[in-house]
Amino acid sequence: MNQPIDILILSNGPGELATWVHPVVQELRLQLGNDRSQVRISVVLSPCANASGQEGATARRFTEIDRVQEAAQFFPFLLLGKTQDNWDWRTKGVVLFLGGDQFFPVVIGKRLGYRTVIYAEWEARWHSFVDRFGVMNSTICDRVAPKYAHKFTVVGDLMAEAGKSEGAEQGDQTLQPNPPQQSSLLIGLLPGSKPMKLTLGVPLTLAIAEHLHQTYPAVQFVIPVAPTLELQTLATYADPAHNPIIQKLGWASATLVMPNAADQLPILRTPSGAEVALWRQFPAYDVLSRCTICLTTIGANTAELGALAVPMLVLVPMHQLDIMRAWDGLPGLLVKLPGIGTSMATMISWLASLRPKLRAWPNIWAKREIVPEWYGEFQPQDVAAKVAHYLEHPEILQKMRSELRTVRGQPGAAEKLVQLVQEALKIEDERLEG
Repeated sequence: MNQPIDILILSNGPGELATWVHPVVQELRLQLGNDRSQVRISVVLSPCANASGQEGATARRFTEIDRVQEAAQFFPFLLLGKTQDNWDWRTKGVVLFLGGDQFFPVVIGKRLGYRTVIYAEWEARWHSFVDRFGVMNSTICDRVAPKYAHKFTVVGDLMAEAGKSEGAEQGDQTLQPNPPQQSSLLIGLLPGSKPMKLTLGVPLTLAIAEHLHQTYPAVQFVIPVAPTLELQTLATYADPAHNPIIQKLGWASATLVMPNAADQLPILRTPSGAEVALWRQFPAYDVLSRCTICLTTIGANTAELGALAVPMLVLVPMHQLDIMRAWDGLPGLLVKLPGIGTSMATMISWLASLRPKLRAWPNIWAKREIVPEWYGEFQPQDVAAKVAHYLEHPEILQKMRSELRTVRGQPGAAEKLVQLVQEALKIEDERLEG
């Protein structure tokens, strides 16, 4: 590769960074090399309703990336072409879309004079202005006009890439404890990473752990902590003084206990003595793959668990309807209106609860429920009883694992998508030579 190139990745939310950007930048370095004087990878984040504000810090953990711009500076870049740090741009490059609005790469690619590649999960737009589309399945291709068909390639589901490589970047993690023994029963708790989910999810999963601890004192529990979440912040959701839901619903509290030795993990300890280890390595594929079952909320984490073939129970508590504020489109705007936002959030969440649908990614892939989804005002002891039933009947968990392996798709989407990036670069070479 003679002429230095820039790869500009556009992305937005925490799920896209973990399940799309991470495997793709690894594959970019694998195919295009690690010489930063020849291939420079930049990430520009756009605003996202599900963002935590720590997406920039997450992207900087990926050592394959050279530059990151935060979402707060996105619109000056989109409208004026200026980054906060006045980045320079090489003559040759590709804009790679991995989350946000598909209009963004069209505008930015045109301004920079770069070729454009879009990863489309459900819908592809701006066919005449984009050079290449890597799509999740052939359904998208069926809706494309014949004159644009050559731009489309089925690459598969990027979410199926989870845990594909053993050398996942571990960021600034300093604790390196020995993972639980294979013979141990380990239950993963994934309450979410954003306030609206943590407010209910933390005390709920802690209460479930307390009930299970009483019956199975040898069972271990672990929370894979999102890289955007500080331990002290997580602990506030387990503190009744900061989270009134705990007293209101009678769920579990816990105290953060930091380790005394380098080979120990921090824990959340409940009043009854149940201990939940806090795993800070990212991605957490190693510990997740050892879990007997995980209790999780909806989101990209269900895709990662599905790709790892880890059995799960998906929990969507509806005990406090006004908490849910992360709706897309018009509902997302309504719940943020001053004065009526709380009422709108309650009404929209209530309407959504009346029409539950498949929201866990493995169920979406399979178009049927292969991992249980619980919606409503269920109680921790009921969830604990269901988990206990699974532990007493491991054949149910084994069937779930087998079905997850069947529907998760084959890895390779990142490799195929990067090949499209190389095709786009070749198109630019031919243009320059012509």
